Amino acid sequence: MPETPSNLPERIQGDLIADNDVKLAVVVARFNEFITKHLLEGALDTWTRLGGEAEALTVVWVPGSFELPVTAKKLAGSGAYKAVICLGCVIRGETDHYDHVVEQTAKGIKDVGVMTGVPCIFGVLTCDTLEQAVNRAGSKMGNAGRSAMMTGIEMADLMRKI
Repeated sequence: MPETPSNLPERIQGDLIADNDVKLAVVVARFNEFITKHLLEGALDTWTRLGGEAEALTVVWVPGSFELPVTAKKLAGSGAYKAVICLGCVIRGETDHYDHVVEQTAKGIKDVGVMTGVPCIFGVLTCDTLEQAVNRAGSKMGNAGRSAMMTGIEMADLMRKI
């Protein structure tokens, strides 16, 4: 961590080090699995590249993105996990169903983190087109699963330090 000059307030931040003594959970939506499996692969690859071992992760599959919050709440409430990473993909269709799923999923994941004090990371792609989803799952714009895992690791470490 960079040194804080003496005239500034204390600075606390999380580090990007996969601590194998700290368990993390990853919840993955099966709906649009052709995209979410790439998000999961990015998350798992990031975990191992940062020194994590498979035994410190739990992966849970749910039917769709709408089921991510309730599953995250169960995991976060168990006391066994220091962060829960939620991965999903919602692609806009011809009805307003997309808007309801996206809004409630985002709100639910946020609420779980606030209610439990366990960081719940929003790694859900909300895309207008399949092409956008493919690009954000590792094609052109990086892998959102990788970013979500990095956020989960950093937040778990930050919560430990606070």
